[in-house]
Amino acid sequence: MLSSALLIGVGATLLMDLWNVLLKRGFGIRSLDYCLLGRWVSHMAAGTFRHASITAAAARPGECLLGWVSHYSIGIGFALGFLLLVGREWLDRPTPLPAVAFGLVTVAVPLFVMQPAIGLGIASSKTPHPARARLKSLGTHLVFGVGLYALALVWRFAG
Repeated sequence: MLSSALLIGVGATLLMDLWNVLLKRGFGIRSLDYCLLGRWVSHMAAGTFRHASITAAAARPGECLLGWVSHYSIGIGFALGFLLLVGREWLDRPTPLPAVAFGLVTVAVPLFVMQPAIGLGIASSKTPHPARARLKSLGTHLVFGVGLYALALVWRFAG
């Protein structure tokens, strides 16, 4: 189960990142700077979990690498959680609905944990365009769910 979660989690996260590249290049819609995710995570080690503005927090050595490693680790963790939830049967015969639904549920983490903790407010409420930010987050996590399904198909037919 761990090896399938690794492949599926990395693949679904990579698909999500490709989606964000498309949004940025095609439509000028920026994504989270994973260096800031790394800054947030590195400040946690010192006991600071909440910031008025993560961009105003002191930069930390290695924060970009930490941010990217954290981003992919979270994707792998979500994939593992999903696979534990749906069981081996789903992995043997993947269907899209559970994966897409799970992807949509994962949007709760950035909306209600990360965004408030880095100074963006609950569900992007302190951003210039909260509805647009929420829709972008929802779309990104929808793509993650599609990635869970797509990579489960790869796992099934490659294994």
